[in-house]
Amino acid sequence: MNTDWERLRPILFESIGTTVYMVVITLIVGGLIGLVVGTLLYATRKGGVLQNVVAHTTLNVLVNVVRPIPFIILLAALGPVTLAVVGRTIGTEAAIFVMIVASSFAIARIVEQNLVTVDPGVIEAARAMGAGPLRILTTVVLPEALGPLVLGYTFVLIAIVDMSAMAGTIGGGGLGDFALVYGYQRFDWQVTLVATLVIVLLVQASQFFGNWLARRILRR
Repeated sequence: MNTDWERLRPILFESIGTTVYMVVITLIVGGLIGLVVGTLLYATRKGGVLQNVVAHTTLNVLVNVVRPIPFIILLAALGPVTLAVVGRTIGTEAAIFVMIVASSFAIARIVEQNLVTVDPGVIEAARAMGAGPLRILTTVVLPEALGPLVLGYTFVLIAIVDMSAMAGTIGGGGLGDFALVYGYQRFDWQVTLVATLVIVLLVQASQFFGNWLARRILRR
């Protein structure tokens, strides 16, 4: 069949814009939440600057429960919560909410794993100089782990792009919805291929930028 690109081209560009919007909002909000949760996981662990067994166990269990759930299942499982928060279970806003939840817990674990690699001697030196827990975390631990954190966020960014594609199953808009509605459901494989190629290009651009930024930070 001949694909009517004159009609589909504006829809494709709108879908790309929607995907970028979903990814950026998710990365900003989910990234901040994940950074806070991950830092608390690190700080409240045994021997941490804010050691608290109850808090650490609670956060750890929460992350372990949510993080392994496949995104497509999480979309359905969080339906009642999404309805309560967003007011609907379909559409771009509903998809973004679930994407934020999924990315927050994924980022939290990545943040914790990277902060653990910080040299304990640096932290002890800061303690010896009289620095408090908050100052140690913000001026010593996080800056020391900044390079690996950028790489970790890049990895999650690629996962968020994947999530945005799956959001098409609930009418979330974006390239996934475009490929599903105008490609798969109409047996137009050209549309599906083009949408797939655009997603691959977005992923490659994100990976390139993340690697470049991490190298710049690690050289300092």
